[in-house]
Amino acid sequence: MTLNHKSSILQRYLRGSLVLQIAIGIICGVVLAYVSPNTALSASLLGDFFVKALKAIAPILVFLLVMASIANHKQAQQSHIRPVLVLYLFGTFVAALTAVVFSFVFPTQLHLVAPDLSQSAPQGVGEVLRTLVFKMVDNPVNALVQGNYVGILTWAIGFGLGLRHASEATKALLQHLATSVTSIVSVIIRLAPFGIFGLVASTIAETGFDALFGYSHLLAVLIGAMLFIAFVTNPLLVFWKIRRNPYPLVFKCLKESGVTAFFTRSSAANIPVNLDLCKRLDLDEDTYSVSIPLGATINMAGAAITITVLTLATVNTLGITLDFGTALLLSVIAAVSACGASGVAGGSLLLIPLACSLFNIPNEIAMQVVAVGFIIGVLQDSAETALNSSTDVLFTAAACLANEKAS
Repeated sequence: MTLNHKSSILQRYLRGSLVLQIAIGIICGVVLAYVSPNTALSASLLGDFFVKALKAIAPILVFLLVMASIANHKQAQQSHIRPVLVLYLFGTFVAALTAVVFSFVFPTQLHLVAPDLSQSAPQGVGEVLRTLVFKMVDNPVNALVQGNYVGILTWAIGFGLGLRHASEATKALLQHLATSVTSIVSVIIRLAPFGIFGLVASTIAETGFDALFGYSHLLAVLIGAMLFIAFVTNPLLVFWKIRRNPYPLVFKCLKESGVTAFFTRSSAANIPVNLDLCKRLDLDEDTYSVSIPLGATINMAGAAITITVLTLATVNTLGITLDFGTALLLSVIAAVSACGASGVAGGSLLLIPLACSLFNIPNEIAMQVVAVGFIIGVLQDSAETALNSSTDVLFTAAACLANEKAS
């Protein structure tokens, strides 16, 4: 095989559909586990490599993305951007709260290799808050080394606010650093088909096909919560703003924005589609030119659902007793952390360790949950992105139409 031919194969792989490649990896993993269980167990090396790579880059990714985002943030010049921001933030919180309700009604368990952590389970909101406060003031270097995501987030916000008055060159450097780390993450994500192949093969070889049924239940809970947000709570929020039937607008946004986002699996990549849709809806350009790119960063209802459902599934699997007050606190944390979700495919999964850390769940276990998320990500991440991106246009349109009606 010539060097040029090898290069051609590599280029075709890199340009190929990640969703299709992951699907092929899952199928191959299932087949290998069924045909040769012993070989499938050896394939766990690929899965372990993938998980460790994610675990290594995730703390740096969160730190740089949040710090650069805050440092480079500019105040919105149009005052009616605020209603859009309110819808973004409130909608994300409602999504996290909905995920809590779905998780309580349809409890899920995962197949994890984990010790019994019942002795370290938090006893209520007070203990969770105490843990949260002390993790916030952890040494920033130690937070990065230990993967303390609460501390990472806290220091990233602090440094970001401090650097808002820095020179443009410094801000540009921060953005370049964040972009470079995102590029590294993108490379790691391209390894997902191989990592997921190893994870699926070894998991089924160890636990049998019951693991897949467990994932099916988890996937049903995740997508069920997202559909509830798309067809129930989002229309209610839009009706509250425009005071008329919201469903024609809801269906148009899902059809023209959600469908493309489902296949691109990137809110950032779907920004041109959303801007064009806003133009055709005859919305205020000064509003949507700001709100659509901003929404691709902070309007993350789907990510909040993913973080909440997977975290509560982990809590349930480990036998941690959870009261609704603590779960409500989790929904707030999930909504806030979802706003820092990376723009790459599967970015919300990298924030699951942050939520898990509230319940004293070690990173080793949390990253296993991240791996589970990648296994179901063929549908989960596509549905999540479709919900996030279509909601950007929906809430922008609602705010603009309400503003026109008021004026």
